[in-house]
Amino acid sequence: MTQENHIEDAEYQAEKALKERPRFSIRSRLLLGFMLFFILSAAAELTAIITLHRLEEKTRFLVIADRYTYEIQQARRFEKNFFLYQTDLQYVFDHVGPAESLMNSNSQELRSVLGDDNYIVLNAHLEKYKELLFQLAAIDTVLPENAETRMSEIENELRQYGSQMITFALQLSERELDTVRSMFRWAKLLPLIFLVFFLILVIYMANFLFRQINRPLSRLMELTERIAEGDLTPITPFRKYRDEFSNVNMALNHMIHELKRRQELMIESHKLRAIGTLTAGIAHELNNPLNNITLTAAVLEEDYENISDEQRLELVRDLVKEAQRSERIVRNLLGFARKSEIETKHLDISDLIAETLKLAQNQVNLKGVKVTTSIPVNLPKIHGDRQQLNQVFLNLILNALDAIDKNGKLNITAETTSMFDFITIKFTDNGSGIPHHILPSIFDPFFTTKPTRRGTGLGLSVSKGIIEEHGGNITVESEVGTGTTFIISLPIARIPAEFK
Repeated sequence: MTQENHIEDAEYQAEKALKERPRFSIRSRLLLGFMLFFILSAAAELTAIITLHRLEEKTRFLVIADRYTYEIQQARRFEKNFFLYQTDLQYVFDHVGPAESLMNSNSQELRSVLGDDNYIVLNAHLEKYKELLFQLAAIDTVLPENAETRMSEIENELRQYGSQMITFALQLSERELDTVRSMFRWAKLLPLIFLVFFLILVIYMANFLFRQINRPLSRLMELTERIAEGDLTPITPFRKYRDEFSNVNMALNHMIHELKRRQELMIESHKLRAIGTLTAGIAHELNNPLNNITLTAAVLEEDYENISDEQRLELVRDLVKEAQRSERIVRNLLGFARKSEIETKHLDISDLIAETLKLAQNQVNLKGVKVTTSIPVNLPKIHGDRQQLNQVFLNLILNALDAIDKNGKLNITAETTSMFDFITIKFTDNGSGIPHHILPSIFDPFFTTKPTRRGTGLGLSVSKGIIEEHGGNITVESEVGTGTTFIISLPIARIPAEFK
């Protein structure tokens, strides 16, 4: 698989991975969070309503129990007066009746609070007490022979059941009063409990949403910085689900793809411009061997019978030599112009500079510029694409030739940095220089100081992109009237010994 196909496959896999993940948008997460808040608020409200309802039931029960106890206590008081002072027994019934009415009219409410068992016991006590009162009233009316004995028995039973009614009612009231006190304490604590719980939940949700939004934003910032530095590898998913940031990532991948495509177009466009510049010099250079071939062939044709075999052989050798010279010139141009896939390998800087100077030799000769090189023999190799780096070096050489007057100088040097991590290549000319106010803009696309139709403003921009893709950097130093130095830094290739 070629590198271009590998890149396209990586882009396709990244796009596929981003699209195939289950969708869980930020909007859904926000709605889910607010729904959770709503459910908890509803639960708190429902709990408060239930608590208040139960408190209302307990309060009403305490009121009923208090009235019931009061009526029974009054009945007991008139009961004692009856046995002590023989007062009217009707006073007792006047208080037992309301107590019974309270029991009957509020039976459902009393059952729900007391429970069926306690309600039955309380009602049984009241019925028994009432039955004894009817028996007592019958004895008081009929006066049988054993009236005193029977009255004494009824009195004891009335005291027993009356005491049980009072005691049982008071116990139930006290129990429910304790329950009410407990519920009131709970009702006071409930808002604080929910407040603390809500505070914890708010902190958690805020932190959760912050992480859900801030982390992708931070990653997007890192990605944009990475893209700005020239790393155009596709963005791959880092979450298990798809959200709005996934759409942004897909848009960025599309942008990266378009940037690559347009960058390739810019490189090819600049290469064509460089080819045009080279062709002008090559056409002039080809005229010499072609003229020599024409003249030699004419001499051979006209004087073929009058010259010796040795002279004929010499003329044929001249023809072959000039043809080979022409072929070499055309082959160099075609080798530079041919569009090929990006192929990175370990390269020697000295060889690259020599190859580029061969391409530009005709322009150097036409301009009359003196080119010197200073490159150590044992310079470490770099890792990169030969054609792209040739294109960068050629662009800098041609720019220098444009800036240099006739008989100017161009010096090309290369050396390792102090840390031995990079190789620095310098192209120094003694041309007109670049004004300081436009120096920061020379690497901008379509920025040029050349006359109209002589430059596109893409050369340095494309060169900068190529160098940064190779992990390097390109800078410029210039003084008007003194000259310009372009400085390229490229990382040294760290390779095992067997690949050197």
